[in-house]
Order: sequence, then C-alpha cells, then structure tokens
Amino acid sequence: MTQRVDLATVMDRLAVDEVVTGYAVAVDDGDWAAYRALFTAGGRADYRSAGGIEGPAGEVADWLAETMKLFPVRQHLVVNRLIRLEDLGGSPGDRAEVQADFLNPMRLAGPEEARPQDAGGAGAVTAPNFVAAGRYAFLLARTPDGWRLTRVTVHEKWRHVSV
Repeated sequence: MTQRVDLATVMDRLAVDEVVTGYAVAVDDGDWAAYRALFTAGGRADYRSAGGIEGPAGEVADWLAETMKLFPVRQHLVVNRLIRLEDLGGSPGDRAEVQADFLNPMRLAGPEEARPQDAGGAGAVTAPNFVAAGRYAFLLARTPDGWRLTRVTVHEKWRHVSV
C-alpha cells in the first residue's frame, strides 16, 4: 500500500465517522433536514427493533419528528465504532460499513412544571427518564457530495424507564 492510499483511507474513515456523529446530533437536536441530508436518495432506516418503523429516510424522519416529541431531552452516545471500508485490492472503494454501540438517555415529556428550564433545576424533575441501548449498523456509499448513508438499522438490546 502506498502513502497516498493510506492517506485516502484515513480521510475516508474520518469522513465516515463524521456522518455517524452527524446522525446522532441530528436526531438529538431534532434537525430533520440535516437527518435527511445524511442519506442517499434511496437511503432507508429501520427502527423496528425499538418499536418503530422501517422505510425511506424521509418517511422515517417524519415519523421520528412526531415520536421524538415524547422525549424533549435526548442525548445519543455512539461508541465502539468499528469502521470497515471497502477494499478493492489495496485501493479504497466506495462503500463502508459501521457497527457502533449506542447508549441513548432521554427524558419523557411531563407536565411543564416538572421540566426544569436549566440544569440547576434538575433535582425537581418528576418526568421519567428513559434509556435505550444497543447497536447501530450503518451502510454508507461515497457520492459526489461525500459519504452518505444508504441504510441505518437499529438493534436495540435493552431499555429502562426510571422516575
């Protein structure tokens, strides 16, 4: 392998990692335009293991926009990212697979008076906390606009609700 190929591989890994991080940020921030922009035109998402839907990214974004109203506070932690880039005999290819574990603490919506306006009021919260965890499987393709998701599959392993 040449230095040029090694550099291209490092750059691809960084770009793929940025898409995965962008995915988590878009969901946590409720930025559904950014979520849609992460996918190819035919991109799909599958949330069935978490009680959700499977379908085109745009339809799933609409579903998430409604569903996430139940969780006004969200924070994905996406860790243990295993990135596998397509290798075409020593040259980088145009596909990638990422396996990444997630821990997703969220707060369920509750009465307005139960939700603090800042972290200082966190002790007064009576709305339940909801935590889900599992593994994502991301499939990506190199496009003229950079790396984009062709498929995201959520494999939820456990969840917990506490007050």
